Amino acid sequence: MPAARGWRGYRLWSAVAVVVVAGLAAAAWFTPVLSVRSVRVDGLAAVPENEVIAKLEIPDGRSMLRIDTEAIAGRVATIPKVRSVRVQRSFPSSVRVSVVERTPVLYFDSPQGAHLVDSESVEFAIEPNPPIGIPKLVTEHPAGTDPVTAAAAKVLVTLPPALLIQVDEVAARSISDVSLTLRDGRQVLWGGTGDNERKAAVVLPLLTREGTVFDVSSPNLVTVK
Repeated sequence: MPAARGWRGYRLWSAVAVVVVAGLAAAAWFTPVLSVRSVRVDGLAAVPENEVIAKLEIPDGRSMLRIDTEAIAGRVATIPKVRSVRVQRSFPSSVRVSVVERTPVLYFDSPQGAHLVDSESVEFAIEPNPPIGIPKLVTEHPAGTDPVTAAAAKVLVTLPPALLIQVDEVAARSISDVSLTLRDGRQVLWGGTGDNERKAAVVLPLLTREGTVFDVSSPNLVTVK
């Protein structure tokens, strides 16, 4: 009998514990106990914070447990200048949004303004004026979806930083004919995107020589004119 009473007591306390836990869970889920009270947005430079906040669409009083972080991130990611975004709960009452913005590696002109293209060849913005220090692309049909534009962006991404800051203009006649005009007027004939790493390794030593045209399109047989 004592064992039976002990077992009944154990079951009673277990039932009470389940009810308490369920009550706490319901309180956290349906009441303002764990509601979102603040939002922190990190990583912004070109994107206005209010534009990100508007995309969150978190109703007042919504429980932290009921927010869909993936859906929120998906909405913020629709902002053209956003490359990636991560949304995290920070208990008890804060949401953290970490944004990585797209940054231009080149631009091309149009009557509408300067079209900005990032390292993934995504055309993500049109600005009245080109960004300072970003090379201009000259090609027949510039566009983020254009293979020649993509080749030019790929070349720029592999350039040594010491050379990249010198590039004023990128001329791309085809995916295998990309050349760079430096700010001092010198030209680097790059060719295609094959052997980019090898070309990047030989180009800076080559530029220490006297000349105006530096051909690294065949990195095993470079020339200077």
